[in-house]
Amino acid sequence: MNRKLRMGMVGGGKDAFIGAIHRLAANMDGLIELCCGALSINPEIAKDSGRSLFLPEDRIYLTYDEMITKESQLPADKRMDFVTIVTPNFAHFAPAMMALDHGFHVVIEKPIAFTLDEARQLHQKVQETGLILCLTHTYSGYPMVKQARAMVTGGALGKIRKVWVEYPQGWLSKLSEREGNAQAAWRTDPKKSGKAGAMGDIGTHAAHLAEYVTGAQITHLCADLNAMVEGRILDDDGNVLLRMSNGARGVLMASQVAAGEENALKIRIYGEKGGIEWAQHEPNTLIVKWLDQPTQILRAGGNYGDRLSSFATANCRTPGGHPEGYLEAFANIYRNFAQTLSARIDGTTPTAEMLDFPNTQDGLRGMAFIDNVVASAASSEKWTEYQI
Repeated sequence: MNRKLRMGMVGGGKDAFIGAIHRLAANMDGLIELCCGALSINPEIAKDSGRSLFLPEDRIYLTYDEMITKESQLPADKRMDFVTIVTPNFAHFAPAMMALDHGFHVVIEKPIAFTLDEARQLHQKVQETGLILCLTHTYSGYPMVKQARAMVTGGALGKIRKVWVEYPQGWLSKLSEREGNAQAAWRTDPKKSGKAGAMGDIGTHAAHLAEYVTGAQITHLCADLNAMVEGRILDDDGNVLLRMSNGARGVLMASQVAAGEENALKIRIYGEKGGIEWAQHEPNTLIVKWLDQPTQILRAGGNYGDRLSSFATANCRTPGGHPEGYLEAFANIYRNFAQTLSARIDGTTPTAEMLDFPNTQDGLRGMAFIDNVVASAASSEKWTEYQI
């Protein structure tokens, strides 16, 4: 490619947290530029946000359908290459489907859609069109998560027996949705968030991480969902027992009422020979525990890149001792997507490392996780078969 990829954005105006995160991540490697946007449903915020980002006046749009329609009519060397969608959950499907229908590739915040049926339709559309859809399950972008996956799927730990993934947060320990917290308001509203609260918001991240690192899939689950804060409609806490396709058994916990916790995502996986432990609060470190050897600590950016997987080293950015975190992991998702799309445009073949980003299959499984967890929690049966 002899140019940057051109990105349009739906949602993510100046009053939105996640839009700024996406722009930082997309911009980090210099492969992508924001060229247009429909940044808010509020016309004034949409215009102010576009101007603050120095977008041309004629490419600050007030609706996503206006943006997609007008961009599709521009010459090929000017129109956007792909759309990033960073709206609340209920507003993912329509712009994503319209973008695909007009031949644009898509990056979308997770979960991929509002319902499982919408996720099925997006997956089918991508299969039919051959377009690329990237889902920003950020935590699989960390280099030491990729190292964990390489070790687990490569057999370094032997047959996997136990998966333990936990995602405690404490920011919804009060009824914040009735205290003017906009983020809390839509995430706890089933009309905007979907049929699950904490399990949809962060449980899906935990489930994706468990499947990504093990290379196995959840086949059965047994869920217990709770709304611990009085007056809340959706679950804010839950525990799920897992059966995996590789024979492993697992435990998944997601809670947004773990008072005092920030974003303490952690995964531990144990096989016949040893285990791994990774935590989002210390993302550059992977602890490897052996049955008959001393514990090892592997670090991102260390002077032993030859002993890390190519997938881990391809996603390290700085030398050892220079911390990489959430933004860099987010940027790894965007970089891999951008390199894959650039290869597509150039007519070349992307490497396996470039292709390592979440797609519609992951989105489909994430929406199925929500449906299956909710169904299991409502059922009197002990185990629910994982249906897609």
